[in-house]
Amino acid sequence: LNKIDLPSANPELAKRQLAEIDLVPDEWDGDTMIVPVSAKKMQGLDDLMEAILLVADNKEIKANPNGQVLGTVVEAELDKTRGSMSTLLIQNGTVVVGDAILAGKAHGRIKAMFDFRGNRIQQAGPSTPIVVMGLNDVPRAGDLFRKVESEKEARAIVDEIESNQETQYVVHKATLEDLFEKLQAGEEQSLRLIVKADVQGSLEPIVNSLKELGEKTPEVSINILHQETGNITESDVMLATASDAIVVGFAVDADNAAERLAEAEGISIRLYTIIYRLIEDIEKAIKGMLEPEMIERTIGKANVLQVFTVSKFSSAAGCRVIDGEIRRNAHIRVLRDSAVVFDGDIGSLKRGKEDVREVREGFECGIALKQFHDFREGDLLECYVIEQSTF
Repeated sequence: LNKIDLPSANPELAKRQLAEIDLVPDEWDGDTMIVPVSAKKMQGLDDLMEAILLVADNKEIKANPNGQVLGTVVEAELDKTRGSMSTLLIQNGTVVVGDAILAGKAHGRIKAMFDFRGNRIQQAGPSTPIVVMGLNDVPRAGDLFRKVESEKEARAIVDEIESNQETQYVVHKATLEDLFEKLQAGEEQSLRLIVKADVQGSLEPIVNSLKELGEKTPEVSINILHQETGNITESDVMLATASDAIVVGFAVDADNAAERLAEAEGISIRLYTIIYRLIEDIEKAIKGMLEPEMIERTIGKANVLQVFTVSKFSSAAGCRVIDGEIRRNAHIRVLRDSAVVFDGDIGSLKRGKEDVREVREGFECGIALKQFHDFREGDLLECYVIEQSTF
């Protein structure tokens, strides 16, 4: 997690957002290592290097300098004088000046090659970052590259890829209309937004209005993942891609890189010049999501492992979630020997000493219920939500 030196830095919020897309931090019993750093103030860099070495040791990463050339595009740009300049990380084999390579859809023979200090080199082996000149286009960061026999072979491969994409690939648009369809199918229960505005004086009333709208319609939660002043950037679209969110902007524009990425990833960017229209569109979408008849949907189950006394409630249950998730704002029933002994609301949901909104399958938590404290070890807790049906 970079930029932790900023006053607005909130590492815990970032960890929760990562956990929501199944990147659970190792400190929460997950398998994703998260290292807070500040590149500007040189904080946490030693920890980052140690984490990289630890992951590398655990994975037993090996490479063959005489094997097939494979690697990853780190970044690329179009230089006005030298053309396409691509930074590559070699993961296997040895790259030599004059080799023909294919990186995503970009291809060409390497005319010149430089090391990370900018010095010209003639060849480079595994784990070496290099900058190459000679590709016909600018590849995307994250594209894989490989050595091919000739530029003719590279062009044939690219033609085949483009032909397959034209017939098979359909861009998935994350739009308000799409979200309405997902809620009707029971696939979504929240509206995730990234909000950008021209000034703070515009941003605050927009966010407050959206929160008020969410309180009026608890069946569909409005989750503002990111709010900031300024134009919509590539990083905003990247966050929307990772979280299947919608980007809304008031009195701002989307820069060219953001528009290109949004088009490639199928992300909807909605721009407004009137605050009322922005709120109205969100409200209309939510009303379309809500369904006229109430139905019950089970979202998670947990086993009671231990019963203990607490101060606020007579007792609480130490539980392990065995299916789905337990949500703080959902309903819950207690089953004992297949019989329902209580049906009501959750009073408290904790992981360790921290109050949380939800706990997912495989994690342990503490649960206290409103108006019920007669837990027993072995009880089954069934968490459910009440939704509106289409009929």
